[in-house]
Amino acid sequence: MNGLADLVKALGPGRLAAMGAVAAILVGVFALIMLRVTAPQMTPLYTDLTFEDSSAIVSQLDSLAVPYELLNDGATILVSDEEVFRVRMRLAEQGLPLGGSVGYEIFDKADTLGSTSFVQNINRTRALEGELARTIRSIGRIKSARVHLVLPERRLFQRDAQPPSASIALSVRGSLDPGQIRAIQHLVATAVEGLQPNFVSIVDETGRLLASGAGEEGEGFLASSLQERTQSMEARLRSQVEEILNSVVGVGRSRVRVALELDHTRTSETQETFDPEGQVVRSTQTREENSSTIGRRGAVTAGNQLPEADQQTGEDGNRDIANQNEEIVNFEISKSVKTETIEAGGLKRLSVAVLVDGVYAPDANGDIAYEPRTAEELERIETLVRSAVGFDERRGDTVEVVNLRFAQAPNSVLAEEEAGLFEFTRADMMRFVELGVLFLIAVLLTLFAVRPLIKRILTVEEPAAPVLLGSDGQPLESPMLADQSGDRSMPGETDENGEPRIEWLEEAQAQGAVQVATIAKVGALIDEYPKEAVGIIRSWMNEAA
Repeated sequence: MNGLADLVKALGPGRLAAMGAVAAILVGVFALIMLRVTAPQMTPLYTDLTFEDSSAIVSQLDSLAVPYELLNDGATILVSDEEVFRVRMRLAEQGLPLGGSVGYEIFDKADTLGSTSFVQNINRTRALEGELARTIRSIGRIKSARVHLVLPERRLFQRDAQPPSASIALSVRGSLDPGQIRAIQHLVATAVEGLQPNFVSIVDETGRLLASGAGEEGEGFLASSLQERTQSMEARLRSQVEEILNSVVGVGRSRVRVALELDHTRTSETQETFDPEGQVVRSTQTREENSSTIGRRGAVTAGNQLPEADQQTGEDGNRDIANQNEEIVNFEISKSVKTETIEAGGLKRLSVAVLVDGVYAPDANGDIAYEPRTAEELERIETLVRSAVGFDERRGDTVEVVNLRFAQAPNSVLAEEEAGLFEFTRADMMRFVELGVLFLIAVLLTLFAVRPLIKRILTVEEPAAPVLLGSDGQPLESPMLADQSGDRSMPGETDENGEPRIEWLEEAQAQGAVQVATIAKVGALIDEYPKEAVGIIRSWMNEAA
């Protein structure tokens, strides 16, 4: 204990304070690094949440004792990477998140016994709107959606029924193409009874009208549909041609462009044809007419009543008999009625442009040299392209295959990335960057803060050099080492030969020079004042005795 007390006294309060500061800094730095290294990695549980969903989810996390973090004013909730899937399943049991809308779960908690039909209809509309909004939000570019349905009430003895309609407000990331807009229209229309897609109106968060919902498909709708069909057909043909060319010229060594011209005219034609050879009896009408007239004069006697008696003897008479037959036959001539409607979008003309690179092969010096493709090879490629796109010369289709050298030559060696232990995700890379920054801060703190303090503690304090006083009572100036030019030499610098100076050797030489100068000064004083010097020596001898 005495040795420890002596050590503390020898160090002094300054060194003890410096040692305490260094120890506190080291403990704090390494504690921070250990906390950051051992802290669990936080992963987003849900993003883009509404305040209602955030409040409900936070309440459930508190009840489950799961640590969490809130970002973006509560719109994003972070939990531990190990707990994210378990927490999502537990929240799914509670029906969270709701997405800011109410779905069919509204009927789970409602008391249907005392509710009226009006309330039931309102809840049904709310539930249908909420379910449609959730389904629309599942599309990739949709951030949020609100759906409003207008379902006319059915009334008795009503002849004309009002069709239902819908309006949708979307918040999107980027923009939606016409195909996606029509997909949303059909999605909502097929979910609501009696709703037609052209009665669905869609707007975005900027108020721009994406679908009018006026009930009629105008020219703009038809034009956008044809444009989408053109792009789809061009992409399909280009993909087919590129798939063939990649097997022939190599991947990335060809460029294909396809241009289609569609017929925008919608034609409706009705044709009626009669066949004179195809006669068929439709109906037959027969009419037969008979008429007769017999006239007699004179009385009736016994003679003309006898057999074989001459009836005309002595008598005058006339007799007319007429027969008439009439037949009417109706024939039906066969006919055919043909109605043909040609919708817009038929292919009128096809143009295909193909650009292929040449062949690269090593020359005599081992360098990669370019060689153009032969005409025969280009002709074969053109034949393949024509077969792939369905070339028709009667339509005026054109296929051009050109061989030109690309600006960038293919790499001789393709580096293949192998899956293994060195594949890291983005989260892992961010974790490594964070640890690297902490390690760099620790190194800089050690070099520029801890090292000077430790050096200051370990440096031994040397006693101050004695000050010599002259005869006039003024301190004598200690001589310093100097070179020929008279410049003073400081420890740690190089000498005139360019060699580094040794610090302790410089200090020893300086002390020796001080002693030599002191002795020379004392000798000069004795020579100048011999009596005074003898008196001083006698007094020292008397004091020693």
